[in-house]
Amino acid sequence: MKILLVYPEFPDTFWSFKHALKFVGKKASLPPLGLLTIAAMLPENWERRLVDLNVRQLKTKDISWADMVFISGMAVQQTSARQVIDRCHNAGVIVIAGGPLFTAGYEQFPDVDHFVLNEAELTLPPFLEDLKSGVPDKIYTTEEYPDITRTPAPQWDLLEMGKYASMAIQFSRGCPYQCDFCNITALLGHKIRTKTSVQIINELEGLRKFGWKGTLFFVDDNFIANKSYLKKELLPQLIAWRKANSQSNPCYTECSINLADDPELMELMVQAGFKQVFIGIETPDNVALQACGKQHNTSRDLLDNIRLIQRAGLEVMGGFIVGFDSDTPSIFSKQIEFIQKSGIVTAMVGILQALPGTRLYERMKSEGRLLNTLSGDNADGSTNIIPKMDSELLRKGYMEMMLYLYTPKNYYQRIKTLLKEYKVPETSDMMRMSQIMAVIRSIVWLGVLGRERFQYWGMLFWTILRHHRALPLAITLAIYGHHFRKVCQMYIRQKETLANTA
Repeated sequence: MKILLVYPEFPDTFWSFKHALKFVGKKASLPPLGLLTIAAMLPENWERRLVDLNVRQLKTKDISWADMVFISGMAVQQTSARQVIDRCHNAGVIVIAGGPLFTAGYEQFPDVDHFVLNEAELTLPPFLEDLKSGVPDKIYTTEEYPDITRTPAPQWDLLEMGKYASMAIQFSRGCPYQCDFCNITALLGHKIRTKTSVQIINELEGLRKFGWKGTLFFVDDNFIANKSYLKKELLPQLIAWRKANSQSNPCYTECSINLADDPELMELMVQAGFKQVFIGIETPDNVALQACGKQHNTSRDLLDNIRLIQRAGLEVMGGFIVGFDSDTPSIFSKQIEFIQKSGIVTAMVGILQALPGTRLYERMKSEGRLLNTLSGDNADGSTNIIPKMDSELLRKGYMEMMLYLYTPKNYYQRIKTLLKEYKVPETSDMMRMSQIMAVIRSIVWLGVLGRERFQYWGMLFWTILRHHRALPLAITLAIYGHHFRKVCQMYIRQKETLANTA
């Protein structure tokens, strides 16, 4: 059996980092971890090939080679996914689909032959068994959650690793919190399930043997949910492995703000190579936080917590939302003030969207406030909710806020605010060729040709004089800013085009 695994293309969004990747000569931020894990679950005697459309095109000969095509993706990839499905369907090739996009709305894809939904550890084996017997069903689903200590390591050999900026590792699934807008618990449940430290080290060993020395993203939705296991087992094992193998891969992950309450955990994470954490701040407004079920962000000084994390040596990237029912037009200035003071340079701000399977989705549906316009991109200025605030006022306020945050003057000021607090590691790793080229390109594209060249040089000289060891981070953030401004401008052009044609 010949299996073609296809990962749809991401559109140009804040999360794609498309314009930043050019500086380091990469094609995509992350590999398709889910498909690589699926590949490892297939029968050993089956041939496998991977086509990641973020790295290269899907050719007719790829489809012709395959007996079956496995496709997986997220909502934001839906346009590309439909195109792939159409091509395979027209070519008469069997299509099997899974992953968040299809688990949340498989009914919208009538040309898919079989759906293997939820977590494949439970739904793929019965599909394979029925396929072997010649009687596969249309849909395979489950309400159970698998024991991921039995999940195999991803099949790294299918990748063109040199085309990616980071590799992905998964330690845990699930989240204990009750945020009504988040679909993680709908997909993966509230109970935290973890792999063993042995599994994680084996996966890292696999990457090391393939020569990977770059960044590692632990894709957990809340990496610190099982603090005890992290502190007693995984992080000490990870620290020991890095020392024994002279590994210096920088790591980043996602976690909750209560990381600030645990100095020991932060210190261990830094020793284990973690440099950045993405945290869902959402809003500085406690009323909105309480209403959406994010109580763990209330009753605390968020700004102080962010500074504690930054001072421990972890750069905070933040997620923010506008469009909660309690939001008034003053929320835009409040968000701007908070973000500027926090030194969160990478501030991902979106308008509230209701994702299928969430409590928010069901509430909006029952209130007649649900629109059929879900893009899957939570930072494109659109929403599938009829907001309490005037829709045009919300859209305009959001776009003005984004322009303010990513205007060079304000963006570079946040870099300085971060560096005043951020604890730079004592030792600096030797720069790789891709990083050296990124520095050179940033000087040319931002410092010479860019409209922000005055702010760029001002920030660089300030960093050299006051925080010279943080210079690589400062340049990286300047490159990110270039990407964010490009995407902002693209969104604004799209909205203006829509307004003019309406």
